[in-house]
Amino acid sequence: MQGPRGSARRLARWVWRLPASVWSRMAVRQKVTAGFVLAMAVVLGATGTFLFVQFRSELDRSLNRDLRSRADDVGALLAQADQGLGQQSGTALAPGPQRFAEVLSITGRVIDSTPGLGTPLLSSRELARATVRTLEIARSSHRVSGQPVRLLATPVKAQDRHVVVVVGTSLAERDAALAKLRTLLLIGGPGALLLAAAAGYLLIGLALRPVESMRRRARQISLSQPGHRLPVPGANDELYRLGSTLNEMLERNEVAFARESAFVADASHELRTPLSILRAELEIGLLESSSSEQLRATLASGVEETERLCDLAEDLLTLARADQGRLPIRPARVRVAETLRRVRDRFARAGEPDGRMITVSASEYLEVAADPVRLEQALMNMVENALRHGDGDTVIYASRHLGSVELHVADEGSGFPASFLPNAFRRFSRPDRSRGGEGTGLGLAIIEAIARAHGGQAHAENRPAGGAHVWVSLPDPTGGSPAVRSETDIGAGAPGEAQRGRPRSSSAAPGRA
Repeated sequence: MQGPRGSARRLARWVWRLPASVWSRMAVRQKVTAGFVLAMAVVLGATGTFLFVQFRSELDRSLNRDLRSRADDVGALLAQADQGLGQQSGTALAPGPQRFAEVLSITGRVIDSTPGLGTPLLSSRELARATVRTLEIARSSHRVSGQPVRLLATPVKAQDRHVVVVVGTSLAERDAALAKLRTLLLIGGPGALLLAAAAGYLLIGLALRPVESMRRRARQISLSQPGHRLPVPGANDELYRLGSTLNEMLERNEVAFARESAFVADASHELRTPLSILRAELEIGLLESSSSEQLRATLASGVEETERLCDLAEDLLTLARADQGRLPIRPARVRVAETLRRVRDRFARAGEPDGRMITVSASEYLEVAADPVRLEQALMNMVENALRHGDGDTVIYASRHLGSVELHVADEGSGFPASFLPNAFRRFSRPDRSRGGEGTGLGLAIIEAIARAHGGQAHAENRPAGGAHVWVSLPDPTGGSPAVRSETDIGAGAPGEAQRGRPRSSSAAPGRA
């Protein structure tokens, strides 16, 4: 068991933690009011103390001036007396209701005084000091009146004699005035503090009224009913900026929710078609009348649809990771020419039945800092789109432009519809609005996601001579040095475009998020 000392320590810790726990449970309005009251209490206390001290000092200075004036008057009358000090000084020492005076010799004998005193007012030590200089003395109690008094003793030379003039006054009126002021401060201070606390509480409530309005409106806002916003005050203050920021957040959330809803709806639409085909093929394969050839064809079709589902799921996963800002990227120094040739070799057979050629044009010295796998994925999507939707030969080339390394894929087909270009990189966006054509409409979106993950951009336009032109621009690891550019860009560029530069049509889509 712990002794009293341990119990005292526990009690002290509890008392110390109590204000913090109470403060944490208080509402904002109560906290601000408590802080305001505390500040007002300090201000009123300091002001009251200052006033009391100044008033007391002024009273003391006034009493001292009066005592010095009386002492000077008594000394002047004593110096002018011709028929004896004791005979003429009585009129000068006439007492007042709260005043008294006394004339002492340097030996301490009372030469003259106001009636009722009789004995010396100064002790022997005080008298010795008063014969040298003026002395101020405060007494807590006078032996005649019983009240606190203040004395002033000063040496005077009168009629070739050295005497000490002692004048005094009662402090009763001064103490009464101080007591009255103290009472007024003790009564008026708390009253003023209560009035200030009430006014502060009401004013804080008025200041926080916009917050309460925003809270009530926030309870009514739902994603199922977009368009609602929080009310903001008219003044351009902190609450206005808070409400504006929250409204901007609501707008972003609505855009993100609408985008995700459209994404889910489009993904469901794209998944429904291959799943329906796969189900139909499996039902045909279960028929007893199906021959082995029909069953083999059914299985082959089912495998094709399954691969399409796997590709679609992989594309959706890539875009989902890109949205969350964590598309896995492992940058490395990549030789652009080698990457372009690998992509060409993978699609070389795809164009042979139609006699379509895939050519590569890039400097052997051109390099870029990128993830090799993701970079090839973007280029493969660009080439696949060119082979699937374009016509004629396909050209893959690389160049430098304004501090960036650009990787281009161009074909000789009919190009993109003009209405499609502004939405080319949107998910599930395809030139055929009926969505009955081939592809999922995710290829260009993945290209842009990969470009943004590398700190670059994706672009699409139509070539002036005909055909579609898609390219990605990535940061140049060399910083676009002119010396490096002149060495590495030799031979780069599309056929027929290397000499005059890459065309920039007015229909090119800007960078999209």
